[in-house]
Amino acid sequence: MKNIFVILVAFFGMTSYSQIQKGKVIDMDGNPIENAYLINTTTETHAHTDEFGMFSIDKTGLESVLRVTALGYKKTSFTVTSSEVVISVESDSFRLNEVVIQAKLSAMNVISKIDLQTTPVNSSQEILRKVPGLFIGQHAGGGKAEQIFLRGFDIDHGTDIAISVDGMPVNMVSHAHGQGYADLHFVIPETVEKIDFGKGTYYANKGDFATAGYVAFQTKDKLENSSIGLEIGQFNTLRTVGMFNLLGNQKKQSAYIATEYILTDGPFDSPQNFNRINLLGKYSAILQDNSKFSISASRFSSKWDASGQIPHRLVDNGTISRFGSVDDTEGGNTSRTNFNISLSKPINENTFIKANAFYSKYEFELYSNFTFFLEDPINGDQIRQKENRNIYGMNAELNKKTKLNDVNLSLQYGVGFRADATTDTELSHTLNRSTTLQQIKLGDIDESNLFSYLNSEFNFGKLIINPAIRVDYFKFNYQDKLTTDYKTQSESKVKFSPKLNFIYTENNNLQFFVKSGMGFHSNDTRVVVQNSGKQILPTAIGTDVGTIWKPFPKLIVNSALWYLYLEQEFVYVGDAGIIEPSGKSKRMGFDLALRYQLNDWLYFDADANYTYARSIDEPRGQNYIPLAPDFTTTGGLSFQKLNGFSGGVRYRYLKSRPANEDNSIVAKGYFVSDFNINYKVKNISFGIVIDNLFNTKWNETQFATESRLQNESASVEEIHFTPGTPFYAKGKITYTF
Repeated sequence: MKNIFVILVAFFGMTSYSQIQKGKVIDMDGNPIENAYLINTTTETHAHTDEFGMFSIDKTGLESVLRVTALGYKKTSFTVTSSEVVISVESDSFRLNEVVIQAKLSAMNVISKIDLQTTPVNSSQEILRKVPGLFIGQHAGGGKAEQIFLRGFDIDHGTDIAISVDGMPVNMVSHAHGQGYADLHFVIPETVEKIDFGKGTYYANKGDFATAGYVAFQTKDKLENSSIGLEIGQFNTLRTVGMFNLLGNQKKQSAYIATEYILTDGPFDSPQNFNRINLLGKYSAILQDNSKFSISASRFSSKWDASGQIPHRLVDNGTISRFGSVDDTEGGNTSRTNFNISLSKPINENTFIKANAFYSKYEFELYSNFTFFLEDPINGDQIRQKENRNIYGMNAELNKKTKLNDVNLSLQYGVGFRADATTDTELSHTLNRSTTLQQIKLGDIDESNLFSYLNSEFNFGKLIINPAIRVDYFKFNYQDKLTTDYKTQSESKVKFSPKLNFIYTENNNLQFFVKSGMGFHSNDTRVVVQNSGKQILPTAIGTDVGTIWKPFPKLIVNSALWYLYLEQEFVYVGDAGIIEPSGKSKRMGFDLALRYQLNDWLYFDADANYTYARSIDEPRGQNYIPLAPDFTTTGGLSFQKLNGFSGGVRYRYLKSRPANEDNSIVAKGYFVSDFNINYKVKNISFGIVIDNLFNTKWNETQFATESRLQNESASVEEIHFTPGTPFYAKGKITYTF
């Protein structure tokens, strides 16, 4: 009898431990919390919440105690009292020792969350700088898209990095100024909630341009408070920003309007007369079936004058200052209007679907003069690049969790399309912005991309194997309006991109990974039809080997060795103001990222990136990749909530690098530091921002360009540069209500 009793107790104990507990984690306003970590204090089983805040944890039944940890929230213990539980957690100070390294491909995204928490963005340029290892440079004072550097790429304005906002692509295919042009200035920095990023070619849901990597921004669904802010700085700089919560702190729905207006002349001798206005409206709701729905509309418009890139010889001989110009009639205007609808819908506890549909109306007009009087010694070499574009698109993804022979399997199946209809894409030779001397190119571009992918994750406990496949179909149409006969030049291409990744998570503090995959960047439609469809979608093949490690509770270390082969390189052509395809290339390097919390209010971060980049087909000594950075590092100290004070000091260093293929011309490196401090009393926040704290003389963007001045008999090839901002201070005040 005693033995039977023991067996029954053991049986019921095993039964209780085989139970699966389901629930949801929310904040005090009812918003779901993604990536919260739950652990059963008895059985030590654990789980993470999904984007709906939902979780499912096994070996957990009634009276079990769950410990809940989430970044920026108080640690909570919860006793299970029913089959479906809702756990509310309170907001709290950010603590690095609560970071849990998750068993997922994008585990390093925790770094972007740390950085946003500890050093919030306060300018559009700082948005991209939140991506570890990513450098930017501006050579139109905020008018043009930033120059981007990542993993040994001078990406120009976006040729090898895929950028999106709320699922809507930012990169412009077959753009008038250059392939992949990515102008992120329509994003108001205060509205950024989350930054998802990944380096390399390893992500099935990322397609065109995702060779060096991708960055996906997500805007806030709701505002905790409304606010208005004013910033005033040197160089006649003025910025106003307004954030208005329209529905209060409702638990099921929210709506807000955000607006930004900027004026500045910049530090240049010839005033920049820059102005930009942004407007965003967004409505979000949590429906009865726990679905998340949002709709947003935004408008961005910008206009500016520019001094352009100036030759070193004129500065060296004292003809002009570092902030002078040769042709100050450069500049332009651009605008973008966006509509985006998103839906995330759970079907059951193991299945959900997410989708978004978008439309953008885009206009662009840019005047540049890179070579001065090289081609036209009388009128000069000014060019106009112009286009009008409509973009339509949709993304949909089905997520399903299941079991295959006792192995946990997660599947994501996605489909989507993007269609660009561009009219009057133009490259013309102009004079003083008003006279068209010659139309070099003029035509209509219609480019379509249909895609599908299947991503799978086989979970063997500590080991996750992640095979995936992506297929893309492209259709390129071009109507040349400079020919007498109407004709549509057309090409098409199908591209398969397999991926295979291994993630081994020893525990919550140590993870190893091996990533591999094939990706691509597309070519400009005009290049595709001109070359009769050759090298439409050049292949990129990459691999990463690395680790994420928490050797101490308040220190995170990420390191990776990587290699990337590119079937075709893009090279900047100064006299045409465009990029052109070139030969094969290889890059290999090492990434290191550190995040350390010294105490409850002081944080340290540093990123260092080394790259060896060379062309494959060129002879030794002639195989440098122009402007490819071989070493960069960024970092800083920041402090939060110290008796009402917050702020920090940051640095960025870019080593000198080859500006041409034989390294005979060198783009000079720089080290620049910035500083900011804020003080909050009740509902008012005061702040001071200082860029280039030590007034370093630095060149923000540099190119090896052949140019000729009007009084020169022969051309000269040398560095042409846009000067970096000198010491610059601005004050700001924000009222929250």
